[in-house]
Amino acid sequence: MMLLSALKLGTGSSPAQISQRSISPNNSTTTSQFSLHHNSSGSLGSSTPTSLHPQSSVSTFKQSPTILNGNSSLLDNTMPGGIPTPGTPNSKAKDNSHFVKIVVALYPFKAIEGGDLSLEKNAEYEVIDDSQEHWWKVKDAMGNVGYIPSNYVKPKALLGLERYEWYVGDMSRQRAESLLKQGDKEGCFVVRKSSTKGLYTLSLHTKVPQSHVKHYHIKQNARGEYYLSEKHCCETIPDLINYHRHNSGGLACRLKSSPCDRPVPPTAGLSHDKWEIHPLELMLMEELGSGQFGVVRRGKWRGSIDTAVKMMKEGTMSEDDFIEEAKVMTKLQHPNLVQLYGVCSKHRPIYIVTEYMKHGSLLNYLRRHETSLIGNMGLLLDMCIQVSKGMAYLERHNYIHRDLAARNCLVGSENVVKVADFGLARYVLDDQYTSSGGTKFPIKWAPPEVLNYTRFSSKSDVWAYGVLMWEIFTCGKMPYGRLKNTEVVERVQRGIILEKPKSCAKEIYDVMKKCWSHTPEDRPSFRVLKEQLALVAQTLTD
Repeated sequence: MMLLSALKLGTGSSPAQISQRSISPNNSTTTSQFSLHHNSSGSLGSSTPTSLHPQSSVSTFKQSPTILNGNSSLLDNTMPGGIPTPGTPNSKAKDNSHFVKIVVALYPFKAIEGGDLSLEKNAEYEVIDDSQEHWWKVKDAMGNVGYIPSNYVKPKALLGLERYEWYVGDMSRQRAESLLKQGDKEGCFVVRKSSTKGLYTLSLHTKVPQSHVKHYHIKQNARGEYYLSEKHCCETIPDLINYHRHNSGGLACRLKSSPCDRPVPPTAGLSHDKWEIHPLELMLMEELGSGQFGVVRRGKWRGSIDTAVKMMKEGTMSEDDFIEEAKVMTKLQHPNLVQLYGVCSKHRPIYIVTEYMKHGSLLNYLRRHETSLIGNMGLLLDMCIQVSKGMAYLERHNYIHRDLAARNCLVGSENVVKVADFGLARYVLDDQYTSSGGTKFPIKWAPPEVLNYTRFSSKSDVWAYGVLMWEIFTCGKMPYGRLKNTEVVERVQRGIILEKPKSCAKEIYDVMKKCWSHTPEDRPSFRVLKEQLALVAQTLTD
């Protein structure tokens, strides 16, 4: 698993203080700096983990808008909750005392660390302080106060279909089919966002005439009523679902059950302001894999949360620099990014503790399931799209991966694919690994500017992403076959690219080719790639 990384601009500054903006999201090659404020103890201050240096023009960790009486609005010169942004000149605190922000828990949360508060699913909580992005201080109905993960709740005023178990949000058509087929139950269904913006789709598993999944667009008539069959209209989508629970009304069968509880998302760190983990808090179990940096074992934190624990070989990494960076990296959170929970840095060897992904590396997963995957272009494309979403998030936060490949992505339940950020590419002490002339360097994923000048950027990640797409559509074949590294370098310099995989549509291969543009500026951003592939998916599945 390879570590995403932020290159540094300044000299003489600690890695956690300055991160490089090699490539901005608008394809500009200009650079700017930002600083993260720390308290005197060296840990991230509770009120400033996402604060910007006043000169910075781009936010590093995006703040959520403050919700006032159900309306989303940004307060000038303030962080969410009306707290003045640290370092903002002449900022005045605004009196928001008469506004009460109520949130509803979408998932249960068990408080283990002191200062945290347990959440009961569907219960309401009053927000006291939402100035941190990932951990909010709230009060429950009994008057208990504590921190909760912000991605476990939703403002009551904005709560829509999320309150229903059958709603799965952004889940793709392919993943919905995979989920519904697993249970093999007649009438099992989910409602998801449609590939057409603003619309919803009902995905239903039926066994008539054989086991398969049907997809129905939920439509609206001129009166604003929802329907699947024009004869049966309802005022709301929940009313429509309730109707079809009792009447098939034109569907293959009536709706019976949703597949299961929504999987609980990982939290940004295991508790508020916690990134240092004591080894005694971890119960280590079976080995998941090993590599040149050490062994990875499955673990449980405090007997309750599944983790993967990477036990680093001593002398393989620049430990102090990584530990500083880890404080910041726990704040990176996205559904397609493997969550860093923290590190055990007080003992040797260092442990890196991350979210556990049950199916392991994407490369091994592709090779293991080649027979069932090779003809399923929609599912393979969905894997590509998921990786592009995780990389677009890193790009937006000016983090550079440096070693993006199928071996460094992981697969979890329900075919979720996530980019792993723990490969240590920036902190490796092995010259053969960090130099493009070294035998261990990932030559086959490297663009010309990396091979020639070791110049990394988000656009070098885009080149590697094109190769990763090729890996996915060949179900884990080695790029360039058995060619030696020197032969690969020669081909890349001459502009010779990988051939189109047999099971890959021309429209998808065209996107790959854009990733392999010789000049970095000619390659699309991950944001654009994500949009382009979503359009391709829509044309292939409609």
